[in-house]
Amino acid sequence: MKKVFALIAVVGVIMILGSCSKNDEPKIGENTPSQFENFEVLADSVCFEMIAVEGGTFTMGATSEQERDAYDDEKPAHQVTVSDFYIGRYEVTQELWTTVMGSNPSFFKGIDLPVECVSWDDCQTFISKLNKLTGMRFRLPTEAEWEYAARGGNKSMGYKYSGSNNIDDVAWYFFDTDSTSIDYGIHHTHQIGTKQPNELGLYDMSGNVYEWCDDWFGYYDNSPEQSEQVEINPTGSKSGSYRVLRGGSWLLVPKDNELEPDDQGVHHNKRCCRVSYRAECIPSGRYYAYGFRLVLVP
Repeated sequence: MKKVFALIAVVGVIMILGSCSKNDEPKIGENTPSQFENFEVLADSVCFEMIAVEGGTFTMGATSEQERDAYDDEKPAHQVTVSDFYIGRYEVTQELWTTVMGSNPSFFKGIDLPVECVSWDDCQTFISKLNKLTGMRFRLPTEAEWEYAARGGNKSMGYKYSGSNNIDDVAWYFFDTDSTSIDYGIHHTHQIGTKQPNELGLYDMSGNVYEWCDDWFGYYDNSPEQSEQVEINPTGSKSGSYRVLRGGSWLLVPKDNELEPDDQGVHHNKRCCRVSYRAECIPSGRYYAYGFRLVLVP
């Protein structure tokens, strides 16, 4: 069993649709589009975009393109249906977090960097405050929603990583000949949206920071009966000790056999950045590789 353990133990907001220019006339009370389409939120001077993801049925878990990299907790691959939802085009930034919370817990500082050093519990506090300010009902994605979006939804091309089979196209991840120490001049979080997006136009679903999901971690049901069924909007285990993290990060997390270098003597964490990879941590765990993105249900 693999785990990612934690190592480190406002102003007014209005909603507008379309452009997030500060010069736009606020459309107070228009919280979501009348049609299911991308829309933007203006929180004081901070704009963030929500992408409309049409629901559908997909194969979740260790699908064929994951090959031998898949861990046991990604098996068996199984059919899942998710309903329509919105998801953040980018990971939540330090600028947005600071606007809502009034402080910035991140180890690496920068307004366009993803917020990190936030626990699952911290995310719930942030979301509660954001919801009160906006009158909306943001939340963390379910693990199924996250993987469906990472795979490209109903536009999926079946990539191993989110948006490509070439990790360098889409992800900030760890690679170095030295795995015993971290050079923060080389290894750190990066500005959101600087790699290629996936099929839905989502950035950094692979790499940069791990992203918290709403679910308790649990192993997939491998019973013969379950293999013939399609799960509809699953929400994970009913209880547990660990919450789910997805997407991999900039950081090499020592576990399993991943400390072994590749043929060129390079250590890397590509395996953690795959669309089906699952990690878990206690809800109170904070780490400088943990962040999140928002979801909203129509």
